[in-house]
Amino acid sequence: MGTYIGSTGRQAVLFRTGYKRGQRSVMAKNGMGWSPRSILSLFSNDLAIDLGTANTLVYAKGKGIVVCEPSIIAVNQKTGKVEAVGKEAKEMLGRTPGNIIAIRPMKDGVIADFEHTEKMLDHFIKKAHNRSLGVRPRIVIGVPSEITQVEKRAVKDSAYRAKASEVYLVEQAMVAAVGAGLPVTEPTGNMVVDIGGGTTDVAVISMAGIVYSRSVRIAGNKMDEDIVQYIKRKYNLLVGERTAEEIKINIGSAFPLEEELTMEIKGRDLVEGIPKTLVISDEEIREALSETVSNIIEAVRVALEQTPPELSADIVDKGIVLTGGGSLLKNLDKRLREETGLPVSMADDPLASVVLGTGKMLNDFNLLRKISID
Repeated sequence: MGTYIGSTGRQAVLFRTGYKRGQRSVMAKNGMGWSPRSILSLFSNDLAIDLGTANTLVYAKGKGIVVCEPSIIAVNQKTGKVEAVGKEAKEMLGRTPGNIIAIRPMKDGVIADFEHTEKMLDHFIKKAHNRSLGVRPRIVIGVPSEITQVEKRAVKDSAYRAKASEVYLVEQAMVAAVGAGLPVTEPTGNMVVDIGGGTTDVAVISMAGIVYSRSVRIAGNKMDEDIVQYIKRKYNLLVGERTAEEIKINIGSAFPLEEELTMEIKGRDLVEGIPKTLVISDEEIREALSETVSNIIEAVRVALEQTPPELSADIVDKGIVLTGGGSLLKNLDKRLREETGLPVSMADDPLASVVLGTGKMLNDFNLLRKISID
């Protein structure tokens, strides 16, 4: 994902060219007669998208991840024109003139700004298809487990306006588990903790179904806010959102480190009103993050308490799998191990687990139909 808080708050979208009723079939000979899909598959527009609070990733069938950019859009307020999307827009955060604003249209894993999400999504679809016009993909979007009906409708409408032919919704914890390589279709308990930018999703999965799931709107972005407030309160120094994220990546931790880390930071002195530099330690940032980390661990505890006994036995053996950009916080796995007494492991590619899981579904629409929600 390129940046730390991924994802991961993370929504997964999957695209595939639909075959419309009423259109003339493109037929191809196969062993059992003629099939319209056999030729369509040669020119597939299948895409999987992780539309996250912090970052958006796009996976193209046969190509892998083709887009990996922040979920940010820069707009000129005077003209309404989109000035930049993704990485370019992130560079503008806190540095734009008054008439240009950098917006994060996703908040807490769901759409906060409908119009700009639609424009951002449209941009990423065109970029993935090399600006091809007329592409009407089929879309599957991963959503937090406790999303409301109104939020579901906003997600679907945004995708349809971005030229989707069909839209499906799936719970993002399930998609993350598939991407992490867990045997979700087997009758055995799998626990996944997906810490993104806007939400932390905790789920226990068995036989392609979610036995228990909980979504808390506390994740990577909340950690950044905690750091900003802590430095403001303790040092009367105001730092920006990007600086807070860099602090979290470089010296943030959930459990004491073997070696002390320090970092020089720059901001504006709130008393004198001038730029100022100071050095902070990993211990201070650990203190700043303590409440958010404790809330994430509490969500895991509640999930363990609600898990049926037979599946609990599986989790004791197999442990908890962490995914999402927020799970990269130093020593978070150690802290969880200490608090729960269970084995804790990290997905091979935590930042991309959601989009890789959705990408796998491009080849398994039977599984997709089983886990999609209304």
